Amino acid sequence: MTEQLLPTPSHTIGPFYGYALPFPGGADVAPQGHPDTITLHGYVFDGAGTPILDALLDFWQAAPDGSLTGAPGSMRRDPSTGGFLGRNSTDFTGFGRVATDADGHYALHTLPPGNAGLPYISVCVFARGLVHHLFTRAYLADGADPLLDSLPAERRATLIAAEGANRTYRFDIRLQGEGETVFLEFQ
Repeated sequence: MTEQLLPTPSHTIGPFYGYALPFPGGADVAPQGHPDTITLHGYVFDGAGTPILDALLDFWQAAPDGSLTGAPGSMRRDPSTGGFLGRNSTDFTGFGRVATDADGHYALHTLPPGNAGLPYISVCVFARGLVHHLFTRAYLADGADPLLDSLPAERRATLIAAEGANRTYRFDIRLQGEGETVFLEFQ
């Protein structure tokens, strides 16, 4: 006879993210048609290397001029109906929210970050089975950086997006196991 185990909080957490948190245009941080738009894309994998089909990713970054204030307008509402109006398509907000698709893939369309030092985009990962969200960074270049310099070479590589054709960068996120992405702790 096998003993039946009760679910733990990590077994009962989600997938609730797909209902209310993603919003239309959440992946489109760059103003529509901007010539400097880049695409950061990749897959989110679990510990067994299986793509996660219902993860939610939040992205924050500095504007191309290095400012961190962003502009309001990530999600505008119609004042009379409360319905979604979308982004205003002209201001750079610095914030994006993207759910993974049926293949575990995500894509963010943004402008190159202008932060001091190496350019990076901050990423927050929400997924089924995670009691707490995870923070990481997607660096768009390799070089001298206090965080990267503190890591062994194989761990450092998990934070660097691979540059591709047509202004694209591939950044896969592995939640655990071989090649696990470096996650950051903020206090």
